[in-house]
Amino acid sequence: MREVKMKKTILISTLSLAALGLFSGEAFAQESPWLVRVRAEHLSPADKSDPVGGVGASNRIGVSEKTIPELDISYFFTPNIAAELVLTYPQKHDVSLDGVRIGSFKHLPPTLLLQYHFLPESQFSPYVGAGINYTRMSSVNLLGGAGSLESSSTGPALQAGFDYKVDKHWSINFDVKKVQIRSDVFISGAKVSAVKVDPLMIGVGAGYRF
Repeated sequence: MREVKMKKTILISTLSLAALGLFSGEAFAQESPWLVRVRAEHLSPADKSDPVGGVGASNRIGVSEKTIPELDISYFFTPNIAAELVLTYPQKHDVSLDGVRIGSFKHLPPTLLLQYHFLPESQFSPYVGAGINYTRMSSVNLLGGAGSLESSSTGPALQAGFDYKVDKHWSINFDVKKVQIRSDVFISGAKVSAVKVDPLMIGVGAGYRF
């Protein structure tokens, strides 16, 4: 009788250890919810503005193209759904009027996106995203100080891209975003135009999954 109880105890203990080992193995195999990427992002403004001087005028304001560094941090709520925060440091752009430079400004454009990843377990994983952009304007210097811009802009952002996994942690990333950034333009306090920067942002970079 004691021997039977001993065998049952050994069997239960063995099954418990096996179950614990299986659970631990599955937990270890799961990916971390954190993904960090760095990208080189080319920002190409739409360069649309109301004519300076009102209806009938032909002169328009433009913003220069630029390639900028970008850091983004993603958190995966599920294998398919993630939130991404896109960051950089204040970027300087030239402003032109009919192709003639009239000054510059800096903008800081953090963007928060909610993404859906279609094939999270595959080596090639495409995704789409939508969210909101908040851009802060600073160091505005237009027409020798006579011109100014609104201090901030808030608008929607759309995104599409893919990750290509190199190994368990590293991946290559390609990403396209369309962001709404707009501002009224003032000269000596009077509004003279409204600029639609609305850049198309194309980026390539690398990601690391912790």
